Amino acid sequence: MTKLTTRRAVMATMSALAASAAFLAPMAASAQDKITLRMSTPASETDQRSVALAEVFAPAVADFATYEPHYNASLVAQGSELEAIASGDLEMSIASAQELATFFPEFSIFATGYVHQDAEHQVRVFNDALMDPFKKTVEDELGVKLLSVMYLGRRHVNLRQTKDELTVMTPDDLAGVNLRMPGTDAWQFLGKALGANPTPMSFTEVYTALSTGSVDGQDNPLPTVVDAKFYEVTNQIVLTSHLVDLNYVAFSKAVWDEMTPEQQEAVQAAADAAAESGRQAQLKKEADLVAFLEDKGLSIYEPDLAAFRNHVQQQYVGSEFAASWPEGVLEKINALGN
Repeated sequence: MTKLTTRRAVMATMSALAASAAFLAPMAASAQDKITLRMSTPASETDQRSVALAEVFAPAVADFATYEPHYNASLVAQGSELEAIASGDLEMSIASAQELATFFPEFSIFATGYVHQDAEHQVRVFNDALMDPFKKTVEDELGVKLLSVMYLGRRHVNLRQTKDELTVMTPDDLAGVNLRMPGTDAWQFLGKALGANPTPMSFTEVYTALSTGSVDGQDNPLPTVVDAKFYEVTNQIVLTSHLVDLNYVAFSKAVWDEMTPEQQEAVQAAADAAAESGRQAQLKKEADLVAFLEDKGLSIYEPDLAAFRNHVQQQYVGSEFAASWPEGVLEKINALGN
């Protein structure tokens, strides 16, 4: 039995359990007056996604719902949140496109290099009709409603060479550059598509490898560059924005269906407001970190993004990584860009 077939069988069982949960939901609601919305995330309480939901979402639904967050995977094991929602054991989570792709491979397009161009583009894509079949599949087969999209940040290329030694404007400029990338096939493919020589390496080894010259660079969002102190052993950051990462606010479809239209409208508006709050906070943090890193002596500049985007997308077309993408969707996503 294939992994996907197994997933489908599991989802069928979960759908039956979710239906039972939906049948019992009205009695629970009447007994407690308010709906309890348990949210499980592997993130910490101070993570911008956690803060946005606690400070914006929770007050907006407080009249009819009690928001109950559980951080650091303390309620549900990381990676199991969607199954918990499907089985009626959880009401909310923050789900990645990568996680959804383990159930529905077509979602891998949203975790691919240069598909999303920036934070605003993410929102346009999520709210466009092209997303309707994706959302419907998740609702129908997993019992999960995707309410809104949350911006996580952009990954950039961070190099040991100074800008005088190497200025990167197009993928050709990365030829021969040993770029540490996560070790999975998908990440290694993206590294090659960027024009570099991708080098698999555990995250804990990257600082030492950069300091000794075992690798020429690494890719990560700016907060990671700062947190891991990579700025101490590198000299430039090329703002390639090759992956604009995201999460979705995932909500139990069974619980949603038991709410009144007014409650549904409030929950949707609250999720959108929380996502926007977190988005603006993350964008500001990224902008502040550019100034911080420049103060540390790093050169920070933007390459020819159109050249990178065109080159990377050409590598994906016809590859095994794009085999599950619905026909024409990439073109529709690109058309919503700047």
